[in-house]
Amino acid sequence: MRKHLVSAFVAALTLVFGLAAAQAEPLTLRVGWVACPPELTPVLLAPPGVARHLGKSYTFEPVHFQGTPAMITAIASGQLDIAPFTYPTFGTTIENAGIDDLRVIFDDFEDGVPGYFTEPYVVLKSSGIDKVEDLKGKVLATNAIGSGVDIAMRAMLKKHGLEDKRDYSVVEIAFPNMKAALLENKVSLITATVLNANDPELTEKTKILFTEKDAVGETQFALWTARAGFIKAHRTALVDFLEDSLRALHWYLDPKNHDQAVKIVANFTKRPPELFAGWLLTDKDQFRDPNGRPNVVALQRNLDTAQQLGFIKTRLDASKYLDLSLVKEAAARLK
Repeated sequence: MRKHLVSAFVAALTLVFGLAAAQAEPLTLRVGWVACPPELTPVLLAPPGVARHLGKSYTFEPVHFQGTPAMITAIASGQLDIAPFTYPTFGTTIENAGIDDLRVIFDDFEDGVPGYFTEPYVVLKSSGIDKVEDLKGKVLATNAIGSGVDIAMRAMLKKHGLEDKRDYSVVEIAFPNMKAALLENKVSLITATVLNANDPELTEKTKILFTEKDAVGETQFALWTARAGFIKAHRTALVDFLEDSLRALHWYLDPKNHDQAVKIVANFTKRPPELFAGWLLTDKDQFRDPNGRPNVVALQRNLDTAQQLGFIKTRLDASKYLDLSLVKEAAARLK
């Protein structure tokens, strides 16, 4: 009897310690991204000493997508934990995909903030296109239908009386391939991300027709989102991750780290450091809130624009889809 009791006790201890070990396993956080830069996501935790909780409470898995619309299915099916949606995709995820428990948890980057970069829409200098109306009958490039840059482009053309399919056509092209498509005259207009906007060849051969700020004003361009159930289940790990993310962001934004930051991004993108040195993480770059707080006023205005263009049917109240308690807690730890 004693032998059986000892065996049972040992088995129980093994089960308890096994469960504790399983529970202690770090949470794998799958975080989407589209373009680096302006998104720092795939290199965010690269600076030494910033990721103090990495490998302890969480592990980090950046997942690349061509555009934010493709992330809707991924977060709906549980294949993505944090989606950096642009404002129109954020709206369509809630309304069209029925993911009403989506919550904004962190700022990614903003466009058109006074004193900072705004994305230009460019045409070839040799194209003969001098005003928006000249785009009638042309083929225009977007990274993904319904993305942030796509909405802004359509908004600007609508202001000038041009409608999709009736007056112009749109093709989807990944950001890295847009330059070649324009230079080869396959399309008449592209969006120049902050990377392409500083490309010497593109600067020499193109001109800015309008900017995103011209089209839709200041935008809360991209923001990190997660589902409420996921937040509730993994709050501790998420706050740890956001703490590390804020520490990393502060490192990147510190001018004394500029050269090292340029090297990290250049190595990741396999581009020469000289391409980034003059603008990356300066006021010539997209704005990133050092406290990780999104611009809620801009977000609401941007969602209203998406509704006016027909990408979402009803007016969404942005304040209902915020959970900034995590980033506030994370920020408090750094003080």
